[in-house]
Amino acid sequence: MGVTEKKKAVVAELKQHLTESKGIVFTGYRGLTVAQDTALRRELRAAGVTYHVVKNTMTRLAAKEAGLDGLAEHLEGTTAMAFSTEDAVAPAKVICGFIKKNKLEDAGILTVKVGVVEGKVIDAGEVKALASLPSREELIAKLLGSMNAPIANTVGVLQGVIRKAVYVLDAIREKKQSA
Repeated sequence: MGVTEKKKAVVAELKQHLTESKGIVFTGYRGLTVAQDTALRRELRAAGVTYHVVKNTMTRLAAKEAGLDGLAEHLEGTTAMAFSTEDAVAPAKVICGFIKKNKLEDAGILTVKVGVVEGKVIDAGEVKALASLPSREELIAKLLGSMNAPIANTVGVLQGVIRKAVYVLDAIREKKQSA
């Protein structure tokens, strides 16, 4: 049985997702209810993450073509792929948050298999660690706050000096007027 054009197109599309995405999380979803799946997809969509059920064989072929060594060994059983071309952390945050919120990991219903960040394959533990990091916006805000603090402190000190100078000048002016 030969490889059909339709299968080649699917492999090409998967390869494109694997190479162009900043963050990817592969999950196992055995026993996930329709309501849980719908809620998960809604959260992923709100975060700008795309979620697809994928065929392991085609994903292995696409990973091989994309040069992602170490991914194929994790592709067993039911597999879904959550990916984002904008934010490397978003898929991990949403998936891990959903698992924790709904207590699905202990039951083995929704599990993290493996992830890919910026073209590097990471294991499930690293995906969970990535999910616990602050968001990009939070990190930028902290950085800007750190950069802004010395400037704000300097302005405060200079304002204090100016206030004191104005106070002294007012005191001198009052003495001259009263004399």
